[in-house]
Amino acid sequence: MFKKLLIANRGEIACRIIKTARKMGIATVAIYSDADRNALHVQMADEAVRIGPPPAGQSYIDMERVMEAIRLTGADAVHPGYGFLSENPRFAELLEAEGVAFVGPPASAIVAMGDKITSKRLAQEAGVSTVPGYMGLIADADEAVKISREIGYPVMIKASAGGGGKGMRIAWNDQEAREGFQASKNEAASSFGDDRIFIEKFVTQPRHIEIQVLADTHGNCIYLNERECSIQRRNQKVIEEAPSPFLDPETREAMGEQSVALANAVGYASAGTVEFIVDGDRNFYFLEMNTRLQVEHPVTELITGVDLVEQMIRVAAGERLALRQQDVRINGWAIESRLYAEDPYRNFLPSIGRLSTYRPPAEIRTPEHIVRNDTGVYEGGEISMYYDPMIAKLCTWGPDRPTALENMRNALDSFEVEGIAHNIPFLSAVMDHRRFIDGKITTAFIAEEFPEGFQGVALSDHHMHVVAAVASAMYRVYEVRRTRISGTMDNHKRRVGKEWVVSIDGREFPVIVEATRAGAIVRFGDGAASVHLASTWTPGDSMAHVQVDGEMLSFKVGKITSGYRIRYRGADLKVRIYLPRQAELARLMPKKLPPDTSKMLLCPMPGLLVKLAVGVGEVVEEGQALCTIEAMKMENILRAERHATVTKINAVPGDGLAVDEVIMEFE
Repeated sequence: MFKKLLIANRGEIACRIIKTARKMGIATVAIYSDADRNALHVQMADEAVRIGPPPAGQSYIDMERVMEAIRLTGADAVHPGYGFLSENPRFAELLEAEGVAFVGPPASAIVAMGDKITSKRLAQEAGVSTVPGYMGLIADADEAVKISREIGYPVMIKASAGGGGKGMRIAWNDQEAREGFQASKNEAASSFGDDRIFIEKFVTQPRHIEIQVLADTHGNCIYLNERECSIQRRNQKVIEEAPSPFLDPETREAMGEQSVALANAVGYASAGTVEFIVDGDRNFYFLEMNTRLQVEHPVTELITGVDLVEQMIRVAAGERLALRQQDVRINGWAIESRLYAEDPYRNFLPSIGRLSTYRPPAEIRTPEHIVRNDTGVYEGGEISMYYDPMIAKLCTWGPDRPTALENMRNALDSFEVEGIAHNIPFLSAVMDHRRFIDGKITTAFIAEEFPEGFQGVALSDHHMHVVAAVASAMYRVYEVRRTRISGTMDNHKRRVGKEWVVSIDGREFPVIVEATRAGAIVRFGDGAASVHLASTWTPGDSMAHVQVDGEMLSFKVGKITSGYRIRYRGADLKVRIYLPRQAELARLMPKKLPPDTSKMLLCPMPGLLVKLAVGVGEVVEEGQALCTIEAMKMENILRAERHATVTKINAVPGDGLAVDEVIMEFE
């Protein structure tokens, strides 16, 4: 077995690999850029080596710098994680020449499967179902439009060396094909150093389902069932689960056998993933093979009990697989939610900054309940503009899907993140969405269910009453505490009444709050059922774990004037608690109106202005491209919302822009 493992990566995956290496008794080496000097993976490793400035091209994907770190530390094996150099065959060859083990597949398999054009041809030869498309190289946007017409819209424009949703666009017409080709080409060049593009038919209403394979160097290969990855935004997976709620045993077996056949055809050895799109009739088509560990591998580990990182290390050390296909079982259900530094209220645009609060839910492992949090950040740490905006991967397990879902709902409610925008409200909304609960999802789920973007969550009447009850009980505790302040004037004893009016989003809930030894009973004046509460919450706590009619629920709590900001089940609510007379007066108060920005183009995220598509005095139409902003290695085209004339432009290409900075003005 290896003595020292260098992890050629950063963030949560580096931390994840370190945990398994430590369990196996293998010393670890972290590498870091200047931006990651104080990162969690650096703190966790036994050794750490600086490899350059923040841009990935000058650090994490600079092969010579990584090789220098390997020589400096004497590491005898390297795990690449995912992204960066994980699917670079040249890196695997350099390690082999240096006599260092690559914890991944042979370079020949990476070459065969890493290129989407070549991999599709090889898949066809191996008898794997494939999607119709054009696998040749495409010279320019005009040729891309011609090919798209021949295939038939809609088409998927993809970077040949791409992954993680970068360099991918769906085009429904000639204009989108032309724009998508150039945007994909630019993203592919900046992210992968390879701007080759191919085009294939886009299967409407598809599911994205992938098969985990595991092979050794002795000719043994198995599949560890599937992962459902259909909840995506911009082709970037957001929520994954295992198994899929859609597959039947026959389809699972057919997909697994084809995946193993493909792995064997290219001499694969290590953990790998074969991705498919599956239509409503369970017809499946090969998308690509990822010759690395997937981001979403934890859900497979939770239902199979197999540590995939450990297996990769053992295979790289020349060991045979201890598992046979008949040993692989599906035990329960697992769900993963990717927590991103993205603002769901601004169309999921990236957010950067310092994590002023980072308190994940407690990790739990019981026969009925597992909570696992894979992360690479900590409270006080920073989300950098240079890398992927992932904060953590929150995973839950249960003996069945409903239990796993409920465990995830509670875990998300218990996850505290402050200082940056994040997508926890959106993740919570999905967990309570009827289509997701029923398993009736496709890769178009987000676009179909949130066509105007995420506008927040409208709680059900039951949950609104729960929030009103919890807030009023907490407010009563706060008021009682105020009566106990010492040094008050004589003959001015403060009494706390029982009758209150709770105001939430324009709705009022008259309540009577009666204290009990455990907490309180809240009775509603509108005839709703009384709520029995029990909690140890005290004023100042940012998290309230409250037993509501016997069910334990979690609420994020922040004090505001006359009440609380409460976040629960994806909803972000300002809850005011008044005495009856105060409520009467509050109804008479004027409402503050937001400023009018309808004649301005505001920057929706921190980023770099790459391109201006219009000039002063130009008349623009609805949907017309105005400018391009680059953030988190993704290009974002900002478009006109209506017919207007550009009167002023406040920035030039190359400018760094802050959130809500005015880029241009109209009349």
